[in-house]
This record gives sequence, C-alpha cells and structure tokens, in this order.
Amino acid sequence: MPIPRPLRRLTTALTVAALLAALLAAWPTPSANAAPAAPPAPRGEVRGYVDLHSHLMSYEAFGGSLLCGKPFDPDGIGAALSDCPDHGANGAFAWFENFTRHGSPFGTHDPTGWPTFTDWPAWDSRTHQQVYYTWLERSWRAGQRVLVNQLVANRQLCEVYPLKRNACDEMDVVRLQAQRTREMEAYIDERNGGPGEGWFRIVTGPAEARRVIESGRLAVVLGVETSEPFGCRTADGKPLCTRDDIDRGLDEMQDLGVSSMFLCHKFDNALCGVRFDPGTTGLVINAGNFLGTGRFWQAETCTGAAHDNTIAPAGGLGDALREPLRHLGMAGITLPLYPSPPHCNVRGLTDLGAHMVEGMIDRGMIVEIDHMSVKAADETLSLLEDAGHSGVVSSHSWTDGNFVRRVYRLGGMVTGYGSPADGFVREWAANKRYRDPRHTFGYGYGLDANGMGPLPAPRADNDANPLEYPFTSPFDPSVELNRLRTGRRTWDLNTEGVANYGLVPDWLADVGGVGGPEIIADLTRGAESYLQMWTRTRNGPNPA
Repeated sequence: MPIPRPLRRLTTALTVAALLAALLAAWPTPSANAAPAAPPAPRGEVRGYVDLHSHLMSYEAFGGSLLCGKPFDPDGIGAALSDCPDHGANGAFAWFENFTRHGSPFGTHDPTGWPTFTDWPAWDSRTHQQVYYTWLERSWRAGQRVLVNQLVANRQLCEVYPLKRNACDEMDVVRLQAQRTREMEAYIDERNGGPGEGWFRIVTGPAEARRVIESGRLAVVLGVETSEPFGCRTADGKPLCTRDDIDRGLDEMQDLGVSSMFLCHKFDNALCGVRFDPGTTGLVINAGNFLGTGRFWQAETCTGAAHDNTIAPAGGLGDALREPLRHLGMAGITLPLYPSPPHCNVRGLTDLGAHMVEGMIDRGMIVEIDHMSVKAADETLSLLEDAGHSGVVSSHSWTDGNFVRRVYRLGGMVTGYGSPADGFVREWAANKRYRDPRHTFGYGYGLDANGMGPLPAPRADNDANPLEYPFTSPFDPSVELNRLRTGRRTWDLNTEGVANYGLVPDWLADVGGVGGPEIIADLTRGAESYLQMWTRTRNGPNPA
C-alpha cells in the first residue's frame, strides 16, 4: 500500500536536516625514522597491526561536497588539506559540522587547514580529512601492515544533501573511489622511486598481500560498504534488483579488485535487514529508512540472547498496539511505534541476500557481518558454517557480541572500533574469551576514519599515566616517535586524542600502556591472523 502523500511530505520536512547530522610545510616530515625492515617473525609469520575498516576516499561520496579535504592532491598539501568553500570565512555556514560536533547547527571554526590546522583535524570533527597520506605513512612506519579501504556510499544521504558534484548512484561512487585509490598508489610511487616502489600497495589476494608485508610495506585491501549494493534497494517492499544483477555486480567488484563487502549498511534493502542505530540517532536514521524505502523499520521483542539496538519510542502505545502494528506491517503500512525492548529487526536475510552470500563464497570473498540485523547475521553465519567458509569479519563493533564465538569458530576475524585505550582494551579482552585455539589469534582495530564517526578521544584518566614522548613503537623497536607535527601544528595524544591517522601509533602505544604486552602481542599478530583467514577463504572449506 502506498504511503499517504501528506505523511511522506511531513516526514521529509521534519527529518532531512537531522538525517544529515546523524549519518554521519612543504611536505611534513614524518616523526619516525626511515622505513623499517620487516622484523623477524617466528615460523614464517608476518608481523604488524591491521585496520580493517577506514575510508580513504569518502570525500567523493555523498555527492562529493560533504567532506572537506583529500588524502592527497597533485598540487600538494595546501590543495589537499583545505576547508570546504561553503563553510565560510569563519566556519559559520558549516551547519553539518557544527551539528555533528557540537549538537547545534550554529557555531564557528577556523577554516584554515594547512599550515596552521587551528581547529581541524580533531578527534570529534566529522567533516574534515583525517587520513592525509603522510599521516598514514607515519602509521606504516610504526608497524601497520594491513589497511582495508572501505569504498563507501549512501544514495539517500547524497540525495538530501543540497550540495553535489558527483552522482548519487552508489556503484558509480564505488568505481570512482577505487580509481582514486589507485591514483593515490601511483602518487606515492612517484615520490618513492617510480612505479611499484611505494610503500602503499593495493593487493587482491592473500599471497600478494603476504609478499607486500614481507617486504615491509602496507597491504591495502579494497572493501565495499554501501546501503544499496548493485542497486539492491526496495520500494514499497519490492526488490529493485535481480540475481543476475548481483552476479554481474560481484564479477565487476572482483575485476575492480574488491575482496570484501557488506550486504547492508544503514537502511533495510533487498538483501537484508539492518542493525538499528539506538536513541536519537536511531530516530533520524529510521526516518531515512522511510525516505529511502517507503517504510519505517519494523521491530519485535526478541526472544533469544542476541538483539539489535533499542529504538524509540518503545513500550506503552507500541505494546498496546503490538498486534495491529504487526498486521499493518504485513500489509505494507509501517509506523515508528515499537514494543518493549530488547528489539530485533523483523527483517533478516532475503533470498537475494542469501544468493549474494553464496556468490561471495563461490568467489572466495570476505563477508562483513557488521550492520546486519541479528536475524540476518544469524542466517548469514549459518550459510557460512554450512559451506565451511572462513571469510567472515566483524570489523568495527557493529554486531551482537553473541556472534563473536561463531566468527572465530569459522576462522574469521573480529576487530574493535577505535575508542580510547581503556575501552579498546576492555573490548579486546571480552572478544578474546571466544577465540578458537585451532586458528592463530590476532587482533586489530576498525578506526572508521573519514566515516563520519568520532576517532578515539583523549583517555579520561591519562593525567595519572600519560603517554610519554618520545616513545618507541611497541611493534618495531627501531622506530622512535615524537609528537606528530604537520606544518606549524603539533599534536599530543594525551590532550587531543587521535586527531588524525598520524596519531594511531601514539594511540596503540597508549593501548599497550593500559593493556600490557599481551594486547601488543595480539595486535602484532593481526596481519598474520588476517592473511591466514584470507587464505582459508580462497582455498575452500574450513575443516570442522
């Protein structure tokens, strides 16, 4: 049944701004020493830490005008690290930045980037570039060996944001970001001796990645995180893609060099239901789900241990109208009223979603289960278990903890969302309890840089035990690091958190200070653990 036109207009008017807010020198001298040789590893293992979830090229997403700055520019750092022109002379027109950073559309900031960086980048700035290539280089020099660059897009956010220079079709955006990643590889090559000589290497398989890491360089894996892969959206409950669309799309992604994919992101689609965003954020993302699909999320009270996040309003009228709401939903009429929590999305893995999972298994691709509803994640894991497929990752803490054991049993990998050192250590300890002794255990992080989320804030208790500068990289004792300096700006993790990707080595040293040598050992094995998982993914069924 179509959504009444007055309700559609009212919902659109009330939620567009909130949706936008919720979804979301010459060259600087690196502080580390010259490129380190790969440290010796026991039993032929590679060593190094991994980021399985960041977005180098998201400045091209959402219409291409929402995020300010680039990870590189042929015209140099001044061209790359500049503010959005529409932010104005004092940042007063940066309403999206103000809303996401300060909770109000009103505010100001110094728009000057290079060389002063007075107000940005910062751990809580959502719209300014966080991964300039020399900042990433500092992390590589300190011991990073894997980066999964998630090619990201969201058609709905693109369509409602008023400024655009790029198309909103999600797959067009993915293609453009893959091209930009290869351009960055060539740009770094030019500054390191020519083609193939740079430290930033795009890889398409585990053997190639191992060779890159053994040479001491950074293996860059391409992933895809979109809300509508291959156009697989829904309109009034009907899918707008076919099995053939999925097959062609997966083949194209492999040709593009993509090795891992999400089936769904923020909105329900033709492949799976999503894991809800909680609280106020959930209210506005739910409105975006309505704008994009014609329906609000549908939730039921969970009966099992796993559950999605709680959305509002819940209980009260939602409980009283539980059965009428359920029957209306079956007829295609949805209202944002929900029963008492815990909440589970009624939508799981569709037949088209199962076809995509099976297609990824056949192609030796890695399945990302974050953002899936618990029903969809459970059904996806069952398919992977039936196939003995190790290629499964929870890359940034967006799945229910009850699935961690099943991921590890398959031989998959879990990495925690970037958070202050003490919180990150707690999550690592909780996840490690479920490790499977048959598989090498390594840990990593999903920083979600340039993903319109916060980077790790300063640790609350760091006055008592701050990170001391200079420090030796806990991943390579030949590398000593002082405070990061770019242009005329110097950053200190203790006071500014992870203001940009160059502060990752400082943050991980702080993680080691809080968690001790065990977590550093697990992070050091992150690259080996990932490569073994990827190799099992390519080689076929995992033994029970």
